Amino acid sequence: MDEREIRAALDRHWAASDRDDFEAEHEIYREDAVLDYPQSGERIRGRHNIQQSRAAQPNRKRFTVRRIVGAGDLWITEYVLTYDGLPSYTVSIMEFVDGKVTRETQYFGDPFEPGPSRAQWVERIP
Repeated sequence: MDEREIRAALDRHWAASDRDDFEAEHEIYREDAVLDYPQSGERIRGRHNIQQSRAAQPNRKRFTVRRIVGAGDLWITEYVLTYDGLPSYTVSIMEFVDGKVTRETQYFGDPFEPGPSRAQWVERIP
């Protein structure tokens, strides 16, 4: 799978995530994929378990992709994951083998107020 095909697969994955299409969302993963959430210390093994864990999430989710960068077998997506109207700035690092995700690590960061000490050098991000 070349980089254009991986990028297209990522676009389909995030679009499916945003519309709660759990079947299409998880087509990108290998059967033996591993998903890590370092901040909570969780690891989920296997595409089926990853899909079931996400389907069980009771909150209403929205996904807004800010950018996708990558090359070869390593791709990073920056996005805003909104749970019930509350945003979390998120980074997904995906490692591919034979065109499918073998490992994904997701990091989450909650918004915070800007620091007044640096205000003179800052512009607000939309």
